[in-house]
Amino acid sequence: MRLVDLIPLQYRVLVAGLLLCALVAASAAVAWTVQGWRYGLQLEKQARLHTETLKQIAQASAAQQRAEQDKRLALEQRLAVSEQTHYRVLTDAQRDQDRLRDRLATADVRLSVLLDATDTAGNCEVPATAGTGRVVHGAPRAQLDPAHAQRIVGITDAGDRGLIALAACQAYARSVSTSK
Repeated sequence: MRLVDLIPLQYRVLVAGLLLCALVAASAAVAWTVQGWRYGLQLEKQARLHTETLKQIAQASAAQQRAEQDKRLALEQRLAVSEQTHYRVLTDAQRDQDRLRDRLATADVRLSVLLDATDTAGNCEVPATAGTGRVVHGAPRAQLDPAHAQRIVGITDAGDRGLIALAACQAYARSVSTSK
């Protein structure tokens, strides 16, 4: 007789069922563990790819930011040079105007205007030939009063400043429009 025959049949079925359940539970646990490992590897791979993608995006963004900063720096340098140039032109023009004003004030220089000798509306006759005190031949001239000469110089000074400012604005617009 065998040892198994001594166990009643109902207990044998119960033990076989328990063994079968234990076998199913063990295989499920092993399958669960293997699937966990696989899923963990997939998550790890996905996280690595995500990290690499973020790193590439950050590098591209940093490169683009550096390029934009370089463009801005180059534009600022060009504008600084342009501003210095136009400032120098403006100060030179102001210095020349100041010199002319000083010379007009000290009577070193006199401003004169050409007179129209053919104008019949005026009552004064101006000789067309050089007089005894003059050595200049040509159209007759009349000297302006120093106060009027100063006002004319002031007007031309304002005009010069306007032209210099316009040239500076045009240079700025050119540099901004061509940098793109």
